[in-house]
Amino acid sequence: MTDSTAAAAPPKHDRFVSYVHDLCQDNRTRAELRRGLGLPVERCNYMHRYLVPWLHQHDDVSYPDTRRAYYGVASLIAARPRVARQTEPTDTSATAWYRRPNLGSVLGEAVKRDVMKPGTAESALHLMSRQGSDAVHRTLPSLSRQLLRGGMTVDWAVLVKDLSWWTQDRDAIATRWLDQYFRLSIPTGVTDTITLPEEN
Repeated sequence: MTDSTAAAAPPKHDRFVSYVHDLCQDNRTRAELRRGLGLPVERCNYMHRYLVPWLHQHDDVSYPDTRRAYYGVASLIAARPRVARQTEPTDTSATAWYRRPNLGSVLGEAVKRDVMKPGTAESALHLMSRQGSDAVHRTLPSLSRQLLRGGMTVDWAVLVKDLSWWTQDRDAIATRWLDQYFRLSIPTGVTDTITLPEEN
């Protein structure tokens, strides 16, 4: 039995990421997309000319979270630090959706590589798991900047999909993020030494 979030990644999300990467080859366009960092769609006036035509040809953006996810991820891609822009994005479109790295996977790998402290990464995940879409979008710019500067790779297509469904399926998505985080960040056997608090 599989849930809806484990289905194959819709090709449209990968096509969108490729489209934004192409847009970002132009410095002015990249700067205009970057102006939408953490902002609601209604305040992203400079992004509409680039994203509205693509979205209306490829996806139903009548649901606000879907459109917000596309705009949010486009601005995150545009805001990548120079070191990340010089690296060719990894093509994971042929990989089964459930095997592709979500945000929890990236944070877990960041802890393993000492890019982030365990407490910082885990706190960020727990905080986002309790937040609504707006708060998560405001959190992502600084978090993704730290990850990218540390040489981490974010699967932007997976992030678009997760953010699109955040309001409707937050608990399931947050659980997947936490599951992948702990699989990667805690070495096998470490939990044997952890003392759990006694229940009252």
